[in-house]
Amino acid sequence: MTAAPAGGKSPIRTAIDWGEIAPLRLRARQVAEGVYAGAHRSSLRGAGIEFGGYREYVPGDDLRWLDRRSLLRHDRLVVRQFETETDRTLSLLVDASASMGYRGEGAPGAKVAFAALLAAALARIALAGGEPVSLTFLAGGLESLTVPRGSGRDQFERIVSSLERVEPGGDALGDPSMLERAVQSLVRATRRGAIVVVFSDLLDLPAGAENRIAEMAPSGRVLVVVQTLDPAEATFPFTGTVRLRALEGSAVVETDAATAREGYLAALGALTERWREAVVRRGGRFVRATSADPPVQVVREIIRAVR
Repeated sequence: MTAAPAGGKSPIRTAIDWGEIAPLRLRARQVAEGVYAGAHRSSLRGAGIEFGGYREYVPGDDLRWLDRRSLLRHDRLVVRQFETETDRTLSLLVDASASMGYRGEGAPGAKVAFAALLAAALARIALAGGEPVSLTFLAGGLESLTVPRGSGRDQFERIVSSLERVEPGGDALGDPSMLERAVQSLVRATRRGAIVVVFSDLLDLPAGAENRIAEMAPSGRVLVVVQTLDPAEATFPFTGTVRLRALEGSAVVETDAATAREGYLAALGALTERWREAVVRRGGRFVRATSADPPVQVVREIIRAVR
């Protein structure tokens, strides 16, 4: 839900409120360069090689992979095999439902703008490392903005262009098929070894959404869920009488901020922990950020989570 002083205007927008985050191309390049400057290894890799079993030694095989235990126990020469992951795609899922259009007074831009900046910076880093990137959205009617997997400089331009054209909208809570379409799109587009990064406030999603997203991790994909909140949502700094209105759905509550703060923060904490537990339990990674956080810092945290 979003909050505003009673009688004030609601900060709902149908187009991205970029604020200080625009222009996206320039800001994404700056963030990527900031990540490069602070790390020796900046590419997104994940677990690229996995143990694939044993087979009999054949003259010419690399002696480094001889299994000495088998030789000592059974007097047999066998070598360990490894399987190289074939799909190193970085698949980006950006929640562009109505709640992501919120921008509080202390935020540099709307939540979806901040998510777009992080996604574009990650895309630039992955593409620079030779890894293909794809982009999809959790929202209503944005199928035409989906960017299939691709590589090279032009792919970065396609991704940025798609992110710039997004208009937040759709009620994911009222229309659970929005989430299902987004997940199915990711499942079809990725295979074992792919890196999937999900940007969402995790608010106003249908029941069981955390499990539906987390199910992608055990299939061999590297899953990172980035909870992207507005600073006002994370701290509830309001005073006096506030009107809380759901950006997805029609719920409206007018209450005293001091009275509501403790319950609100407890509910948000419980939601965050439910998602964190569901994702981590299945082998995924969970990152929490606000749109006021330094984007270079958040991108570095995502890259550390992937590794």
